[in-house]
Amino acid sequence: MKKYSTLFLAASVTFALGGCASTTDNTSTTATASPVPSVQQAVTPEVEMPTAVQNGKITLKQVMADPQWMGALPTDMGWSVDGSKIVFEREKQDSALSDVYIADINTPNEAVKAPLSDLHKYRFDERVVRNDGVIAFAFEDSVFIQFTNGKTVQLTRGGNSLSNLSFMTDGRLMALSGNRFVAINLETGTREELLSWEFADEPKAVEPAEDYIAQEQHTLIQYIALQRKNRQEKEDAEQALAQSNVSVAPAPFYFDKSHRLAGISVSPAGNYAVVATTESKPSRDDSDIMPHYIQEDSRIAAKSVRQRVADAEPVNHELWLLNLKTGEKSALNYFSLPGYNDDVLASVKTENAKANGESYEVNRLPRPITLLQSWYWTKPSIRWHKNGEAVAVMLEAWDNKDRWIATVNLENKSLENQHRLHDDAWVNYRFNAFDWLNNSETLYFQSEHSGYAHLYLQTPGEKPVALTSGQYIVDDITLSPDDNYLYFKANIEHPGLYEIYRADLSDKSIETMTDLNGMTDYVLSPDGSQLVLSHSKVNKPAELYVKPAQEAVAAAQITQSTSDTFNALPWAVPKVVAIPSSHTDAPIYARVYLPENYDSKTSNKAVVFNHGAGYLQNAHLGWSGYFREYMFQSMLVQQGYVVLDMDYRASAGYGRDWRTAIYRQMGTPEVQDLRDGVNWLVDNANVDRARIGTYGGSYGGFLTFMSMFTAPDLFAAGAALRPVTDWAHYNTPYTANILNTPDIDPIAYERSSPIYFAEGLQKPLLINAPMVDDNVFFHDTVRLVQRLIELEKENFETAIYPVEPHGFVQPSSWLDEYRRIYKLFEENL
Repeated sequence: MKKYSTLFLAASVTFALGGCASTTDNTSTTATASPVPSVQQAVTPEVEMPTAVQNGKITLKQVMADPQWMGALPTDMGWSVDGSKIVFEREKQDSALSDVYIADINTPNEAVKAPLSDLHKYRFDERVVRNDGVIAFAFEDSVFIQFTNGKTVQLTRGGNSLSNLSFMTDGRLMALSGNRFVAINLETGTREELLSWEFADEPKAVEPAEDYIAQEQHTLIQYIALQRKNRQEKEDAEQALAQSNVSVAPAPFYFDKSHRLAGISVSPAGNYAVVATTESKPSRDDSDIMPHYIQEDSRIAAKSVRQRVADAEPVNHELWLLNLKTGEKSALNYFSLPGYNDDVLASVKTENAKANGESYEVNRLPRPITLLQSWYWTKPSIRWHKNGEAVAVMLEAWDNKDRWIATVNLENKSLENQHRLHDDAWVNYRFNAFDWLNNSETLYFQSEHSGYAHLYLQTPGEKPVALTSGQYIVDDITLSPDDNYLYFKANIEHPGLYEIYRADLSDKSIETMTDLNGMTDYVLSPDGSQLVLSHSKVNKPAELYVKPAQEAVAAAQITQSTSDTFNALPWAVPKVVAIPSSHTDAPIYARVYLPENYDSKTSNKAVVFNHGAGYLQNAHLGWSGYFREYMFQSMLVQQGYVVLDMDYRASAGYGRDWRTAIYRQMGTPEVQDLRDGVNWLVDNANVDRARIGTYGGSYGGFLTFMSMFTAPDLFAAGAALRPVTDWAHYNTPYTANILNTPDIDPIAYERSSPIYFAEGLQKPLLINAPMVDDNVFFHDTVRLVQRLIELEKENFETAIYPVEPHGFVQPSSWLDEYRRIYKLFEENL
């Protein structure tokens, strides 16, 4: 039974985002539309009340101190190699290092530090299991084998490292070692090279004559002809020996010497490999540097940084099928992929050409295509079935408009498309889980084609079958070892409430695994019998829980980590409100923090916090990743401020249309939503429209600029922290999704970059900029400040932080930054 009042349902109904049609099935409670709630009707999250609440005063000095004062919080939960121990880490007191803790599944409350001598059993890098239960795992530069009798043997220690561990169909361990794959017989220790490769011209015993006089030499001089004959015979004999004698390593495969490896995977049967290569060229220029002023030697260091999107060039991967038995190398072309040569940006190019007085003709040349390798998705994009007879690849267009899942026809040496996901804006980089079921040649994968990220099964050649559907997102997919279930995290009941579920693959039903009411993550035990959980409330950091992987069994808490000091302070409990939008049918979910007597006759001052990342969710019912900001906002509430924290359009958790509303117009929908939020504060929280400030970092800093520059009536003051000022200087993977690239779509960059709107500044503005930020460069702030100077603006200040990266590290910097923000609000609100 949920611990919310019936008003919870009023707040959790209609959250359809735009025009995506999606039906509700047995995975979601049917609800009917109701009016968007007022403050009194908002969701009040279930919270844990402090154990010793005192009339304590929240101070900046306290909340910006080293977070260790909050307690020894558990992180990096997981399982031991054998699955008998719960594993997690806690930061050491007065140290940046962490200790590893282990707890027996039968006595989970009795966690102890893991001995250093056994650390490899708990913090391993890779783990694979053979059909008979033998386990191979890697730790640092070593590989270990755990046999079914419990005995563990160290296979390697140092030397050439082994990675990409997997078991072959014949029981041998396969691993990547440098530029080769090897197979190791664990019973005999025999090691066989399966595949090696080189990026070089393939050596030839006899080169053809380059010109007339060389040809003449070969014909006239018998000595030359004999030497060429001898070399050719020797090479033929060596190749024949390598192909017919297992005692000789096979010849390497050769690839274009101007290329590099982009991806590789070998069949568990050891007979084929799929390889992706790409042109090897620098990813950055010599001018891509950042000065670092505070050094041990008191000199200035030039640190290398990433390339700007303005300098990005298209990338294409060449895909190859290698026959390891015959040495044949076959190109896998992309012609079978639907839309591979669509000019998906034709309308964008036409608009930009027209703005320049030019015209554009549709171009049907093949698009650059790569293995899916986004900065967020780091798992392999080439997946062999464990039987070694089927392989699937996940590919993406470099223009970010298409993603394909294709299988490889090993006989015809061709790709066969199974699923195309197309988006006129951009394909989401987050929802890309895919793999084979263990016991059948059936794929499972995520797709956002319905408008929300959902889970699908597909037998190659047939249509996908939806396992989930509705106006919610499914993420963090895990297949159970027995192939019976797919576990996942989802916000089925409310956009800001995440629980753990599983899909029963036999009858396609959805089972609820947790009922904790907040933000919950999980790791399934290796045998599929247990779940270790991380769960938080809005006013309480995550603690660990454990439960059997059964629907009806409750979770048991196993850590209690927050300090007495933290527990004693009166942290605010924000309500989650659905604010009506004037630009979309969906509401804008937001956290609203209300002080005592907020509805008295005296009107309130308010602050609007803008979360970073753009595609991030903060108006949820768990502990925020912006925990310092949460504590700062609790302090403001204690002093009589109202605080609003909105999941403006572009935020995560609300489906595809909400995400892509900012396509080619970053800063426009979000500021519209901020205006709706300000209007709501005035109408519902007794806020004085003339006394509202705003602040945020990174994307939140960008939104502070855009609101202060393009809607100067909206806020009385603003603080922009580590802010983006010109998107052409940001990175390619993130920015090109939303704005394409500057050479193709300058219109999008100029309508989305604050530096073009700086003349609109009228109210006090604070800019806080870290100087060694390799994410949003300090250069962004420098250029904008110069622009403001040239525009003769007087009401701005800049604070610089010489040793700080994008995410501040030093407590003194955090304190200085937030003292300035607080002072800005106190003086202007």
